[in-house]
Amino acid sequence: MSQKLVDRSPDLKRLRDEGFELQVVGTHLVLKSVPYVNGNKEVKRGTLVSTLEFAQNDLKKPDEHTVSFAGERPCDKNGTPLAIIHSEERKTPATGVDVNFLFSTKPRDGKGYPDYYAKMTTYAKILMHEAQAIEAGVTACVFPVIPTDSEDESPFNYYDTSSSRAGIDALSPKLAMAKIAIVGLGGTGSYVLDFVAKTPVREIHLFDDDEFSQHNAFRCPGALGIEELKPEMKKVQYYSALYSKLRNGVVPHSYRIDIANMDELRQMQFVFLCLDSGELKDPIMRTLEDANIPFIDVGMGLQIRDAALSGILRATTSTPRKRDHVRDNHRVSFAPALGPNDYSRNIQVAELNAFNAALAVVKWKKLCSFYHDLTQEHHTTYVLDTGKMGREDF
Repeated sequence: MSQKLVDRSPDLKRLRDEGFELQVVGTHLVLKSVPYVNGNKEVKRGTLVSTLEFAQNDLKKPDEHTVSFAGERPCDKNGTPLAIIHSEERKTPATGVDVNFLFSTKPRDGKGYPDYYAKMTTYAKILMHEAQAIEAGVTACVFPVIPTDSEDESPFNYYDTSSSRAGIDALSPKLAMAKIAIVGLGGTGSYVLDFVAKTPVREIHLFDDDEFSQHNAFRCPGALGIEELKPEMKKVQYYSALYSKLRNGVVPHSYRIDIANMDELRQMQFVFLCLDSGELKDPIMRTLEDANIPFIDVGMGLQIRDAALSGILRATTSTPRKRDHVRDNHRVSFAPALGPNDYSRNIQVAELNAFNAALAVVKWKKLCSFYHDLTQEHHTTYVLDTGKMGREDF
């Protein structure tokens, strides 16, 4: 990804052609081997780091005038700290990129930097000017050997600038599993997909044999036009096509997971179970337990009471560390669906589907150490009537 972006960006290509040692890491530009002076008036080499701003996958003008720096405290030729130092704080803005200073200097015209060449060379020249006063001829233009790019490992069709803006580029790789599965693409399952599709999981396998019907449009992410409601269109086909706009690796399986094919789940690293009926949950769970695969089962029970809906949302986690609670504490119902109920009749509860999915995906991210997990509960509930959150099975 690094050299491909450099090749099609005039300002980055100019930096490379002039001999600067640069690299694109996620959505950050890293400029290495920049000479500077430390507090002992010694010439050292440090690294400048800038966020990159994208428009339709190509670079646009920098929004921010600041850059980060990795190295000792940069000084002038006399050992006095430079005025461009805004703050000192250790951070990891991207995977393998650690910085400890923030620099700030704005162009005098007040219009901001016109491109990344102007921005990065401005900061590099400030540092080099002091270094050259001590060691004549020292430069950041080192003309490094440029290796060819390895195959791009990102599943996305364009750059994840959301993570870089939030400063969590270095955390996102924790979610980069090879294969996960979502069994059941009803209301909750579709929101699980919506959340997980925006993570760097390589393959997301969808299992469901149902057709996408008109009522599904009222409890799934996004909005469908009437022309998109095609007869006999499978849910997994619809969702695979929809999310292919964002990423690759969404793999549709237009059949149910049952006794005959549940061994397909053994190749997954994680499974979300989003099934309305419980008769297949026990053999599916036993297959996953035997294969040492963690999973989360979601569900909600809603009733009409006093002319309003009430009920409970649930996300039950099973990991190799703890599994006995699922059956011993009766956390999951293994009973078959008995027919129409309040939930199936009152389908416009998209916010509850989304909330139920969020409970599951947040827990999955905790298991991946993306979020802190101090209690490590394996059963989470939300009571609709009272707004009370429950945590059990630690």
